[in-house]
Amino acid sequence: MTTSPDSAKAPDTKLDKRVLTVAGVVVLGSIMSILDITVVSVAQDTFQTELKTDQAGAAWSMTAYTLALATVIPLASWAATRFGTKKVYLTSIVLFLIGSVLCALAWNIGSLIAFRAVQGLGGGLLMPVGMMILTKAAGPARIGSVMAVLGIPMLLGPIFGPILGGWLIGFASWHWIFLINVPVGIIALVYAWLVLKDDATGEKPKIDFIGLLLLSPGLALFLYGVSSAGESQISHGTFLTTKVLAPALIGLAMMGAFVWHALHTDKPLLDLRLFRNRTLTVAVLTMVIFLIAFFGSALLYPQYFIGVRGESTLMAGLLLAPQGIGAILTMPVAGRLTDKMGPGKFVLTGLVLISLGVTAWTQFDHTTSYWIIGGALLIQGMGMGMTMMPIMSSALATLRNTEVPDGSTLMNVVQQSSTSIGTAIISVLLFTSLSKTTEGQLAIQFHRDQNTKNPDDRLFPLLVQKFGFPPGTQPDDSWFAAAANAFHTPYIVAAVLVVCTLIPAFFLPRKKIDSPLVEEDMDQAPHISLH
Repeated sequence: MTTSPDSAKAPDTKLDKRVLTVAGVVVLGSIMSILDITVVSVAQDTFQTELKTDQAGAAWSMTAYTLALATVIPLASWAATRFGTKKVYLTSIVLFLIGSVLCALAWNIGSLIAFRAVQGLGGGLLMPVGMMILTKAAGPARIGSVMAVLGIPMLLGPIFGPILGGWLIGFASWHWIFLINVPVGIIALVYAWLVLKDDATGEKPKIDFIGLLLLSPGLALFLYGVSSAGESQISHGTFLTTKVLAPALIGLAMMGAFVWHALHTDKPLLDLRLFRNRTLTVAVLTMVIFLIAFFGSALLYPQYFIGVRGESTLMAGLLLAPQGIGAILTMPVAGRLTDKMGPGKFVLTGLVLISLGVTAWTQFDHTTSYWIIGGALLIQGMGMGMTMMPIMSSALATLRNTEVPDGSTLMNVVQQSSTSIGTAIISVLLFTSLSKTTEGQLAIQFHRDQNTKNPDDRLFPLLVQKFGFPPGTQPDDSWFAAAANAFHTPYIVAAVLVVCTLIPAFFLPRKKIDSPLVEEDMDQAPHISLH
C-alpha cells in the first residue's frame, strides 16, 4: 500500500484533536508530579516548626519521595507491556492521590516521610508512562510537537512551584500543599478514564527479578548518596564522607552489575541494546550533560534572590518568571519545526542562548538591576525552550512502538540521575566558594561550635540562612557583596558545562529524522475515545 506525499506530510504540521486530547491527560499528571517536588521544597521550615523536627528530618520529606520515585521508574516498561499504559497510568494517579491525602493527614514527621514514599511510588510512573502514551499517540512524525506540550510543566514546575507553595502556606496551611493535588488528580483520573482505551496487548512478560533487584535499589542508593553531598559538605567540610560515598558507590556498583546483566539476558528489565541506535546514544549523552548544567544552575537562582538580595520565597519565584516566559515563546515553535527539520539546529542555538544567559550571571553582584537579571533569564528561557524537549524527541522519534516503553523509561532514569548529580555538584561548589570568604568561615565555625539556628531571610544561602548568624554580628553591605562574588565560581562551572554540551549536540540530526516505524507498528498505537 502506498501513501501520497501530501498525506504523509500532514501529521508533521499539526497536532489534531485526538493527540491534543491525550496530551491534556498526560500534562495533568505531569503537573501533579513535578509541582509536588518544588512545592514541598518551600515548606521545610514549616515542617520543622509544625511537626517538631529538625532540618534533617524535614529534608527526608523530599528524600523519601525521590527515593520512591527512583525505585519504581525502572518498572515502567515492564508494567506498561504487562498491563497496558492506561491501567498503569490510572493506578499511578490513584496511588499519588492516596499518598497526597495521607500526607495532609500526617501527625508527625515519621508519618509524613512514610506517606511521601507512597506518593513517590505513584509519581514515579506518571512521567515515563505518560511519555509512552504521548509518543505512541502522536507517532514519530509529530514527536517534537507533542514533547513540547509535555515540556511545559517540566520547565515551568520549578519556577511556579515555590510561588504556589509559598502562597498556600502563607494564606492557608502546609496541609494544602498536598490537598491541592486532590482536585487536579480527580480531574486527571476521570479525564484519563474517559479518553484512553485499554491498550493492553495480552502479553504477559515475566519480570526480570535479577534486573529489578539490581537497578531499582541501585538507582535509589546512588541518588541518595549524591543528593547528600551538599549537606555533607556543609556539616563536615567535605563531601567525601561515608554518608555520601557508601550509598553512591554501592548504588553505582549495582547499576554496573545491571548493565552487565541486561546485556547478557534475553528479556532484561530495561533493554540497553537500544544504545545501538546512534541517534538515541547521542541524544542521551547530550541530555546528561545538559541536565547536569541546567538543574545545577537552577539551584543557584532562588538562592541568589533569597540569600543575597533578601527576597522572600514568593518574590524569588516571581523574579524567575522571565525564564518561563522565554521557554513558552520558543518551545511550541521549536517542537513543531523539530519534526520537519530535525533537532540539531534548534538544540545548538538553544545551548548558545543558555550559555550567554548563564555567563551573564558570572558578572552579577548584590546590586545588579533586576531588569538586567530578568533579561538574562529571558534569554536562558528561550534557550531552554529550544533544547530540552528536542533532545528527548530526537531519541524517541527513532524508536519502534515496541521499543518506546524501554526508551521512555531509560530517558526518565537518565533524567533523575543527571538532575541529582547536577544539584550535588553545584551545592558543593557554592558551599566551597562561600566558605573561602571570611564571612562564610565565621558562619560555619559558629554552626559547628554552637549548633544553633537563628533564621534570617537575608543571610548566606546554604550557610548563614541554614545555620544562623553569629550573635552580635549584623549583616552589612560587605556580607552580601562577598556572597554575590562567591556565586561566580558555580556560575562559571555551569556555563562551562553548557558549552560542553555543544560537543555531543553537534552530532544530533540536522534534518528530519527518518522513523523506523512501519504501518503495522502504527496500528498498535493506543486508541483514543473522544466522549
